[in-house]
Amino acid sequence: MNIGAKIKDLRVKNGLTQEELADRSELSKGFISQLERDLTSPSIATLTDILQCLGSDLCTFFQEEKEEQIVFNDTDYFRKMDPELGNTIEWIIPNAQKNAMEPIRLSLEPGGRTYPDNPHDGEEFGYVLSGTIYIHLGKKRYKAKKGETFYFKADTTHYITASSKTGASILWISTPPSF
Repeated sequence: MNIGAKIKDLRVKNGLTQEELADRSELSKGFISQLERDLTSPSIATLTDILQCLGSDLCTFFQEEKEEQIVFNDTDYFRKMDPELGNTIEWIIPNAQKNAMEPIRLSLEPGGRTYPDNPHDGEEFGYVLSGTIYIHLGKKRYKAKKGETFYFKADTTHYITASSKTGASILWISTPPSF
């Protein structure tokens, strides 16, 4: 573990200069500088004092951070097929319901559709990857074809149908997650 870099990161996140951290922890600016460059090591007592000034503790500081997955591929996706409605939903970001937005890839067979979604807080955005779709918002219907996008507030009952000739595939993003 690179203690110096981690202390520097905490210091910067707290908006402190080396001098301010040194004053708060009753150490010299030179010591803080050497510590951040891993030229010296603090005693446990000194490290505890520094971390207290940075709003942390030994346990939290030495906890290994889990590497966050950034790139996802086909093996990460969760699929749900609905032969009755003629659609396949792919959750393309695992556990996205814990995030601020939830992207899915929706494939619709010719004439396929989604279940009507009741009004809810949030917004919906989509990009038509292939085919033609119809976005049903309350009693209105909007057409979108390959290369076009849609965006709406989810404050009315809404669902999507595909052209009976082509079917469709779309990238659909909901915020907050609702799929």
